[in-house]
Amino acid sequence: MNRTLVRRAAVTVMSTVAATSLLAAGSAEAGAAAPTAAPRFLAPKELPPYPNSPWYADRVKSGLPEGGTACTLRGLPRKGVSHRSFWTELDTNAQQVTFTTKNTKAARDLAAKLRKSVRGCVARFLEQNPGAQADWKDFGGLAVEEGAHVYGVHVAPPESEHNVRLYGIGRDGRTVTVVEWGQMGTLDQIPLKAFKKTTRTAVNKLYR
Repeated sequence: MNRTLVRRAAVTVMSTVAATSLLAAGSAEAGAAAPTAAPRFLAPKELPPYPNSPWYADRVKSGLPEGGTACTLRGLPRKGVSHRSFWTELDTNAQQVTFTTKNTKAARDLAAKLRKSVRGCVARFLEQNPGAQADWKDFGGLAVEEGAHVYGVHVAPPESEHNVRLYGIGRDGRTVTVVEWGQMGTLDQIPLKAFKKTTRTAVNKLYR
């Protein structure tokens, strides 16, 4: 056989093998990123303990919460979303919103968008409410699955009560979950340690 033809045949075989390997690797990565079951949600007992009331919970529902939140639920995906609402007999309440995206890159981008939205929440609130009080704190990251981050936001409209909210934003593969806790008060009155535990549990629990 002509040497040129032999070389061409060898190159063709090697290219085919390389392409097949890349496709297999891509399929494996996609398969690893795709969960095989619906994500799990927090139970009432896994929220920060509240001394004056037990926690209650609605069933898990599809879509975004009707009320939304001023800090995170703005221009977010409408597909692959579910949520669960929690409440007490007094003013303390919470919710968990979970997004299942098409791939890990989309999940990383969404988690970054959510974190940015919370960091900008106070500035938006003050711009929309002249004379109001507001501040926020970054309580740092948590080592769980692909990572989580906790923030606190305090707002007080003019001549109105003070409200404080905690946000835990975490990711496991192509799924992002947001835990939000809130009550009347300020950042000096938050159950930070317990909320960090709740956030870890929420992320760990998604597919376990």
